[in-house]
Amino acid sequence: MGTRLPSFSVSVRLTATARREQLVDIAIAVFARNGYHTTSMNDVAEAAGVTKPVLYQHFASKRDLYLALLDEVGHRLLTRISKATTDAADGRAQTLAGFRSYFRWVAEDHDAFLLLFGSGSRSDDGFATAVRRVTDEVSSAIAPLIAVDIPEEHRQTLAHAVVGMAEGASRQLIDSGLAFDPDELAEQVGALAWAGLRGIRR
Repeated sequence: MGTRLPSFSVSVRLTATARREQLVDIAIAVFARNGYHTTSMNDVAEAAGVTKPVLYQHFASKRDLYLALLDEVGHRLLTRISKATTDAADGRAQTLAGFRSYFRWVAEDHDAFLLLFGSGSRSDDGFATAVRRVTDEVSSAIAPLIAVDIPEEHRQTLAHAVVGMAEGASRQLIDSGLAFDPDELAEQVGALAWAGLRGIRR
């Protein structure tokens, strides 16, 4: 389950930006599979095919690295959802497109989902704050799709509820190890969410 660890070679000359991107990709997989507390910087460096000094050139500490990973995973998720919903014709289409992009992300990158929503990210106040920031940003992107005449704070609460539906469904599927079709799941959960949203009144 999860993405296959990419192979790196220290002999390949990369720009600092490219090297950092590679380190982030490999670190996401290592931390997602082994957990924060049992993963060392040496584990990440070894998996990436670099020395620890090279890793420390980009990240001051394991904690700094982990926070960078949470931010990067959250950014990738938000970007996918935003792109998917931009061109949708109406509220229902936007809702389905948002769920489809979310579940495709989970299906294609279990490691990213586990890193963001796994127990390791909830056991530390700083990590939990980073995850809440991601959840808030995704909810803020979804809130405008809720085309109902209600106060803005209520709209934000409902947006969090919609995000919680997607996270809860994804967690159950990954924990159980069940295979799933992300598009079919999006249709089912999206229909459930849209039916509920249509029934909302001031």
